[in-house]
Amino acid sequence: MGSLEKNTAAMLALEVTVATGGWREAVVAPEKVAARAARAAYTAASPDFGRSSEAAVVLTDDAEVQILNRDYRDEDRATNVLSFPAFNEDDIARLPADVPLILGDVVIALETATAEARAEAKTAADHLSHLVVHGMLHLLGHDHKTDDEANIMERLEVDILDQLGVADPYVIADEAAVL
Repeated sequence: MGSLEKNTAAMLALEVTVATGGWREAVVAPEKVAARAARAAYTAASPDFGRSSEAAVVLTDDAEVQILNRDYRDEDRATNVLSFPAFNEDDIARLPADVPLILGDVVIALETATAEARAEAKTAADHLSHLVVHGMLHLLGHDHKTDDEANIMERLEVDILDQLGVADPYVIADEAAVL
């Protein structure tokens, strides 16, 4: 890792919480997998906030994610990953330079994530890495509401995951076998 990457990654204070024990059964050292993916996304996105940043990743279950999705997105169902950005660009200018920028939280649902991994013939660790990268990019201002935004975000995800040794999550398993 180059010095710029080290400095950028060092600017991120990260807390990973494993709130559901099933994560430890599905993924060896899930907190390390999640932290590595979050730091890789942060470094690749190269945010220039001029200050340190803080973020949290919570590995929980479908029931908790369903509650959050219902309460904050009016969708009463579990989903694989939710991101809760905690700042906007105006916040950066208002904060004193020595105050860290709170990026927000990424919350990932165990049952949905592991079911997707099985269905897509991926390891749970690789899929967890993808979901954390995806969620962190949302915290850093990326989105996929338009085709152009989706293409940019997906390309960034693929590049970050490649650096982590994780295969392109957008290649369908049957396509990969043909290639």
